[in-house]
Amino acid sequence: RSSYSCCYFVLPCCFFDFHGKYSRRQSKKTQYREYLDFVAQVGFVCGFHVEEDCLRIPSTKRVSLIGKSRTYPAAEHALIDQQIAQFINSRRTCAVATCDRRVGVKHKDHCDGLCEEEGLELPEDETETADTIWMPGFQPREKVEQIRNCASLPRDFVDEVVLNVANLLLNAAPQKSSSDMQGGSVNTWNQGESLSLREVAEHLNKETLKKLKSEYGGLQTLLKNNHQVFEVLNGRVHIRDWRKEKPPSKTKPEVKRRLSAEAFKTRLCWFFIHHPDGCSLPSEACPYAHGTEELR
Repeated sequence: RSSYSCCYFVLPCCFFDFHGKYSRRQSKKTQYREYLDFVAQVGFVCGFHVEEDCLRIPSTKRVSLIGKSRTYPAAEHALIDQQIAQFINSRRTCAVATCDRRVGVKHKDHCDGLCEEEGLELPEDETETADTIWMPGFQPREKVEQIRNCASLPRDFVDEVVLNVANLLLNAAPQKSSSDMQGGSVNTWNQGESLSLREVAEHLNKETLKKLKSEYGGLQTLLKNNHQVFEVLNGRVHIRDWRKEKPPSKTKPEVKRRLSAEAFKTRLCWFFIHHPDGCSLPSEACPYAHGTEELR
């Protein structure tokens, strides 16, 4: 709807309509095929010659739809735009009727995307054309999408949270004896205790929690991003014990095994610096640097 000269390429994946999840209408087709037909139908309603192509990508959903040319002259753009608005509104009323049966809406199944409603009228502002508004409440995506996966948080802030959570786990239980898998002797390396995400959050200050809530996933995402230190399983946070990590697969090609063995250490070992017992692995077995002299 942005302009008559607009072209588009779309790779349909998740089954969504304009206002929520797509509701199936034909049991004779697979869900994927039916959804592809629906997306193609949207293109036809918008006045495009819709072409279909299959991409060479490693995915089960690789059928793309392309609109490169229009089915009508530029002079009819305003008329077609009204047709598009009616189509979008019809999909919306169908979605409302499906989600709320108490409205008393009766609608028939259809092939052209339009449905008949009884007892339900659209507000006046929703019948306006594209000259005034595309759709009530429509908010396009920002040109620059904000990163909200904790990756853009200040490094000092992340380091402080990691240290606080690790100390919380280490102090939650007394040191336990564990078998040294490298030499067979018995030593003490404090792996701490596991706590639920809720319990961990209760020990963080309000300012920290407020900052984390603005990120998708919040505390859990931050801890998972720092997988060198933590392991999050079934909603519980553990300190990672690198002695229990599975060794690299021996089925790798010889070249890859050799490159893996000669891999440079580019990050310092958190345990070597911060853990009261140091790292559970000797320097030669740890994938992280025990001191700046090992960094490459």
